Amino acid sequence: MRGMKTEMARKGIWVPPDICQLKVTLLGTRPPIWRRLLVPSGGALEDLHAVIQAAVGWDDSHLHEFRIGHERFGKPDRSDWHVGPSAVRSERNAHLFRVLGAVGAKARYTYDFGDSWEHAIVVEKVLPPESQVAYPVCLAGKLQGPPEDCGGIPGYYNLLEALRDPNHPEHEDLREWVGGEFDPEAFSVDEVNRRLAPIQRWWAKNRK
Repeated sequence: MRGMKTEMARKGIWVPPDICQLKVTLLGTRPPIWRRLLVPSGGALEDLHAVIQAAVGWDDSHLHEFRIGHERFGKPDRSDWHVGPSAVRSERNAHLFRVLGAVGAKARYTYDFGDSWEHAIVVEKVLPPESQVAYPVCLAGKLQGPPEDCGGIPGYYNLLEALRDPNHPEHEDLREWVGGEFDPEAFSVDEVNRRLAPIQRWWAKNRK
């Protein structure tokens, strides 16, 4: 959330206090892997990216992109600026209250263009903030996020199959690769909010 408050104050941008309740679902998973999040509408898509990374358990080691309607948002490639305007708009300047500020608004978030983890984002509610709540916060969810670099959805389910079957030819190698144990059913709201804590502290400090 680098410098968002400073940039908006300098540009004189009014920031509503509303909170967006979002449901983020990792597409292609059965049963679905999902998270329900409360995120300040004054944040940008860049900030939402950081929240999703923490909520799902990703490492933010790959490229990503948001798609809202016909528009794409991400980190424009500066090396292409001499060619002309980028097809990708800056996620840093796309604030949630402008691009996802209404109930029912939808977006697609893609993480890691190789493994192609596609997430559906839906705005379920727009709520007033509660003074005793630290934002962003995870309310609920289901299942553990897949490990990084496991090969996308097909690779993830191959991984689970191999881990379940001691006779699978890749069982030992993949068990070692995940660090010995991987429980796909594991999910803890408290653990997600522990990962969100640095963002919560940033927001508490900079929203004033």
